[in-house]
Amino acid sequence: MTMLAVFRSRAQALEYISVLKAGGVPAQAVSTPKEAGVGCGISAKFEDVFFARAKSCLAKKSYSSFSGFMVRRGNVFSYR
Repeated sequence: MTMLAVFRSRAQALEYISVLKAGGVPAQAVSTPKEAGVGCGISAKFEDVFFARAKSCLAKKSYSSFSGFMVRRGNVFSYR
């Protein structure tokens, strides 16, 4: 299942994607869906099998613009 880490800052989203990749999580930058309610931005996309590792990577730094994790259910994303 596809997951997103939603950020209000593009710079922090891109930094987090680098941290994910360094931690062995295949991740990519995608447009933040409108369901996130944070305006246009960039989110980190990864598969749910890496969720524990993604949370661990998130805890390593203080991301003030982190909005939450979203999961794809059907054709829509919702906050987890």
